[in-house]
Amino acid sequence: MSSVIIEKIKQEIANLDTTAAPQSVGTVTSVGDGIAEIDGLKDAQMMEMVVFDGSDNKSLEEVIAADNALYGLILNLEEDTVKVVVLGESTHVKEGMRVLRTNKLLSIPVSESIVGRVVNPLGEAIDGKGELTGKKDMPIERVAYGVMDRSGVDEPVHTGIKSIDSMIPIGRGQRELIIGDRQTGKTTIAIDTIINQKYEPADKRPICIYVAVGQKRSKTASLMAKLEEAGAMEYTTIVATSASEASPLLFLAPFAGAAIGEYFMEQGKDVLVVFDDLTKHANAYRQMSLLLRRPPGREAYPGDIFYLHSRLLERSAKLSQELGGGSITALPIIETQEGDVSAYIPTNVISITDGQIFLETDLFNKGIRPALNVGISVSRVGSSAQTKAMKKVSGKIRLELAQFRELEAFMQFASDLDEETKARIESGRKYVELLKQDQNDPMPFYRQVMVIYAANNGLFTGASVEDTKAIEEAYLSFVERDRKDILDTIETERALSDELTAQMDKSITDFKEANSKFYAEAA
Repeated sequence: MSSVIIEKIKQEIANLDTTAAPQSVGTVTSVGDGIAEIDGLKDAQMMEMVVFDGSDNKSLEEVIAADNALYGLILNLEEDTVKVVVLGESTHVKEGMRVLRTNKLLSIPVSESIVGRVVNPLGEAIDGKGELTGKKDMPIERVAYGVMDRSGVDEPVHTGIKSIDSMIPIGRGQRELIIGDRQTGKTTIAIDTIINQKYEPADKRPICIYVAVGQKRSKTASLMAKLEEAGAMEYTTIVATSASEASPLLFLAPFAGAAIGEYFMEQGKDVLVVFDDLTKHANAYRQMSLLLRRPPGREAYPGDIFYLHSRLLERSAKLSQELGGGSITALPIIETQEGDVSAYIPTNVISITDGQIFLETDLFNKGIRPALNVGISVSRVGSSAQTKAMKKVSGKIRLELAQFRELEAFMQFASDLDEETKARIESGRKYVELLKQDQNDPMPFYRQVMVIYAANNGLFTGASVEDTKAIEEAYLSFVERDRKDILDTIETERALSDELTAQMDKSITDFKEANSKFYAEAA
């Protein structure tokens, strides 16, 4: 570079007026499809909130105080203009309208009063139960906690679903993906998990956040009714967006859920966040990005779609004791097409999460519900997130089911089977029946331990497969009525001593003697 050019650059830098007041008022130059292009906001920041002012003479405070204040979010910083997504009804934005910077990155107000409420992605109550009180602004976007700020995941989140708690345990601070086709029971697993938290001691119970991304309003209302009926709404917050709302609100909803979770996590509390679902979230982000004229990549998704979900899910963590020991457990949901887990968005989210619960359409149609595919489903935290009692009884069950699936496939081609193979298939069928569970009927972990231990130790031996469900219900009623102290010990100690297992063995023997009608074929 010549010395003449260098001198010219130095002169221009010296002539810059650094004392000039920052430009904080812009003008809408064009608007369409929920995107406004604004001229004049030279010092704007990415993810900053702006407010639209149609009066031309109000101050920033007056515009914000108005009931119908309309906000925008800066998402594109270009050479001469900025592009803003309108967080609301974009028909109210006109060319030439004044736009004021708020000098504040997008955040939502959160407080203790948000628990038990339904809010939109901007933190505004939409359930008609009045305003939220004592609010603290939490940033929608923030850097996730680093490795040194985290501790190991070693406490369970009990889902109340036998097949998950025994074979695919979820820990506090984990990210466990729920994946499957439409109508395979993905949301049901998440809602059952929320309902099951009522069985946890009040001081250990996680605060639950359900994020509905682009769901029908009727579905969200029915879920809320289910939670209220089960008594779970008192520790749950719903962040609701409907399919008819603008794509920017759908894009913000999961981040709002994470921000609410972080408010409680920083107080040392445990939080469970359900993102239902990230497929619709990705579609909303794609729509918004294309309208912002960002270059499309694979399947027309923008190039940062992986980063979008990774920076969301990385905020789930179990904090170290120095930071209070709080946690956020994430249950993202992804919808597949024809069971294709190798598609773009499913593989992205699988690689971000710590395991997946894969629900299979064929199993669902056979009446095996939850329709859990044990072969593909996995938890990368594993038995670290189980109580000692569950760890002790659950080891056998996955092996039994794996052997049964293999033999079941082989059985289709074999006409004559030896006795040992027949016995294994019979045992596998009983385990499949045992793991079936009704919708919105989660089972506390101590009852799960009791019935799985009994299954491993001969409760169903000599009974028919058809009687499995009846025997399970009768046995649990028998224990609840006559051996309640066993359940209480499992619940409090969360481990199985030799003395306790001896009592459990005796309960199995006593039950079989008293209910010989189920075991007639063994005689």
